[in-house]
Amino acid sequence: MVSLSTWLRYIAHKFEYSVSFSWQNYKVGQITEKQVSDSVWKNLLQGRLTYLHLNRGEQMAPTIPGQSGALLVRKLPAVDPTRVFVGDVVVVRDPEKSGHYLVRRLSAIEGYEMVSKDEKETPFILDKDECWVLADNEALNPKEAHDSRTFGPVRIGDIVGRVIYYMQTAVDHGPVQNSHFGMQKDSPVLAVELDVDEMARRMPKE
Repeated sequence: MVSLSTWLRYIAHKFEYSVSFSWQNYKVGQITEKQVSDSVWKNLLQGRLTYLHLNRGEQMAPTIPGQSGALLVRKLPAVDPTRVFVGDVVVVRDPEKSGHYLVRRLSAIEGYEMVSKDEKETPFILDKDECWVLADNEALNPKEAHDSRTFGPVRIGDIVGRVIYYMQTAVDHGPVQNSHFGMQKDSPVLAVELDVDEMARRMPKE
């Protein structure tokens, strides 16, 4: 049973998302000014704040175990340092493959100084709107991990969502460990929109 306070927080998040999503569509010319309010109400009443992403690979083990599984992702239509936080597991556009997405942990954002363990590499500071994403699996070398150690910084605007729940099997599933702020923001969304049965049905077939 979801409490009233949780429902109110969820509705507030949904309204914020609907406004942001509709405004983004207006700015890129997908809807007219007159259609903005209709879009806000449509997304508020009918839309969801999450979607399912099918994950393959062991780059995020042990956070996301196994070679394949279903992930519940919190949508983020407009991304900046007030909406995603260092420590969050995010879905980001693959900078090397158009149309593909990676699941990695956000490890640094604009203004952070990046220092390598290799003394031959010069430290540098992430520019505005840049971020650094890493795989959690420390057993993989940088090439296998396919993260910022190989392709460098990515635009924070290329982050499309935060992973809030994983399912490897019908009995192996649970919430994903994100930053304190991220988990706090996502708790009402998880409480209302998590559907374990639906995730099990959408599991990738081996």
